[in-house]
Amino acid sequence: MTTDQVSDRLAELAHRCGVSTGYTGWDQKYHEVSRATVVGVLASLGVAADTDTDVEYSLAELGLAPWRSFLPAVTVVTEGDDASFAVHVPHGDPVAVSIRTESGDAITPRQLDIWTQPRDVDGVLTGRATFAVPSDLPQGYHEIVAANPARDITGTAPLIVTPRRLSTADDLLGEQRWGLAVQLYSVRSAASWGVGDFADLARICEIAGSVYGADFVQVNPLHAAAPRSPVEASPYLPATRRFVNPLYIRIEEIPEVDDLPKPQRKQIKALQKEFFADDLDASRIKRNKSYRAKLDVLELIHDVPRSKRREHAFLRFRKREGKGLKSFATWCVLVERFGNDETNWPDKAGDPRYLKRLRRRYGDRVDFYMWLQWICDEQLAAAQHSATSSGMDIGIITDLAVGVDRHGADAWMLGDVLASGATVGAPPDGFNQQGQGWNQPPWHPGRLAAAGYAPYRDMLRTVLRHAGGLRVDHILGLFRLWWIPDGMGPAGGTYVRYDHDALLGILALEAQRAGAVVIGEDLGVFEPTVHTALSERGILGTSILWFEHGDSAPIPPEDYRQLCLTSVTTHDLPPTLGYLAGEHIDLRSELGLLETSEADERARDARDRDAILDMARARGLLDADADLTSQDTVEALYRLIAASPSVLLGVALVDAVGERRIQNQPGTDSDQYPNWCIPLADEDGTAVLVEDLASSRRFADLVSALVSEGVGAHRRGRSDGGSSQG
Repeated sequence: MTTDQVSDRLAELAHRCGVSTGYTGWDQKYHEVSRATVVGVLASLGVAADTDTDVEYSLAELGLAPWRSFLPAVTVVTEGDDASFAVHVPHGDPVAVSIRTESGDAITPRQLDIWTQPRDVDGVLTGRATFAVPSDLPQGYHEIVAANPARDITGTAPLIVTPRRLSTADDLLGEQRWGLAVQLYSVRSAASWGVGDFADLARICEIAGSVYGADFVQVNPLHAAAPRSPVEASPYLPATRRFVNPLYIRIEEIPEVDDLPKPQRKQIKALQKEFFADDLDASRIKRNKSYRAKLDVLELIHDVPRSKRREHAFLRFRKREGKGLKSFATWCVLVERFGNDETNWPDKAGDPRYLKRLRRRYGDRVDFYMWLQWICDEQLAAAQHSATSSGMDIGIITDLAVGVDRHGADAWMLGDVLASGATVGAPPDGFNQQGQGWNQPPWHPGRLAAAGYAPYRDMLRTVLRHAGGLRVDHILGLFRLWWIPDGMGPAGGTYVRYDHDALLGILALEAQRAGAVVIGEDLGVFEPTVHTALSERGILGTSILWFEHGDSAPIPPEDYRQLCLTSVTTHDLPPTLGYLAGEHIDLRSELGLLETSEADERARDARDRDAILDMARARGLLDADADLTSQDTVEALYRLIAASPSVLLGVALVDAVGERRIQNQPGTDSDQYPNWCIPLADEDGTAVLVEDLASSRRFADLVSALVSEGVGAHRRGRSDGGSSQG
């Protein structure tokens, strides 16, 4: 055995910690993981494995860990299942156990007749008593309560009962609905401040629903970035996933603007007009310029006295969001005072007494950042109301990023619930042959469970509050996530497993309570059981036309999944016109991202692309002599996915207006490509504003192509809904 091979005992330790020592890649080959990677990932989990002695010690500790706990950290079950939990006490001691339900009822669980041999735990002979979770316990967040009267010890632990199946997905069956996929920041109006905002989102929803008959608008993650410029461009690298980016606030729609002195109102109007040139600039999004201007004005508005009704609404919001909101606002003040990198903060910045003094000294700034979140909450609610008022069945489908910036708010607020010493990404695949590193710390599986999954639940609850749906980016990460130890490249990682039943269950519970559908982005390298698990839980999967290939030919759309959101393209590929022209190959070749020769890559891409086009031609959807990069070809591809049984079809807004440029090139940074900074433009490179969408001939023709295939028929039969064009 070489020094970089994994020994049998190390492999056993890794397996028990959920760390993979090998995996099957996109090339269908099995790849062994190096010893250095396994040891590095285990270290990030807090498990010592450097030497054989470390491995034996860690194995012994794993065996003792559950016996050291009076109660399990958390118990997550599916409603109706036969499930149990264990209580540990010194052997022979009595124990009294009850379950306190979410509604306040007390239930005595049945003790099971299961004998487990007592164990010596740190010099104390310890016994185990096992109790059944009542199978009729309702969905919700309950609590196990236990007492050992012999030693005057009491304890509580969360007991979470999750839905067997998310019913919101079943409500979609029987009809095929379509909606727009939008990068909100890129879609400006004549009243934007250089960046698309919540008012623009409301208007997009109104146009899509009332004019074209859409049932949803899917947007990029709206998570908050750092509170001061430079603003992180990627919506998938936020500071926190729980709170919202104030960059999207529409200044003029804050009620207190009307109470500003007249000179300040004129100043705001003049500022907004100054941004009109930026709204028409199709070259780059200028986030920092917009955010700085908005912050200056928002500070003025925050100082305006609020009416009693408005003040009470703000207080209710603060109470609802609780300590999490205050912690986030405190982090914002720390960043404001000491910069984005917490290594430059005072050593005492983690001391609760110091933070209490900070909040007292800078109380107005803490209040300001909490107020910003309230304004975001109000404007998001208004946008969702606009969506449902336009006749949409779903409305806004928001997006949940995989993780957060390792120097962001969540990393500071959640502490060791996020692992240190490793970041997440993806292994090499056909489109990213060097792998991907996302520079985000992963959830620590054990510590997240020890926290009762509360950080995960709170995040989901906030994100779902004003949404009819949630797209979970890389939902494969709820099953297993690619961890990359610090100092290694993306290809030098391995998978770490999570309790997907618990994570999917809590996701389903929060979505059920919010009345929202859930779509999992399940693209890339995954295990076959993923699709089954999502389907059983009522969670939709994702299909992208270009990725639906069998062993030797494209998969016919009729064979796609029913519980699925199917689209032609995605934000990590060029819009369809650009893809058909091979612009993704041009860019990856220019940036040195290809692992094979450019000629081989073009040949493979052309083969796969032409196979899809041939399928469209064979069905009479595309003329044999049609221009490869014509609007007719784009429409034919959308008509092709309409042949699928998928309940949701996604129309990329970039395809609806003729844009060709890719929004994000994975595996690159801002020095290589202006990711997430491309404004919406048409085929001629002219900026497209929200006001242009209602009268867009190209948009109307694309919708008509879907309508001709029977998509959205339920909307056309309503007297209270909008009507489709075409």
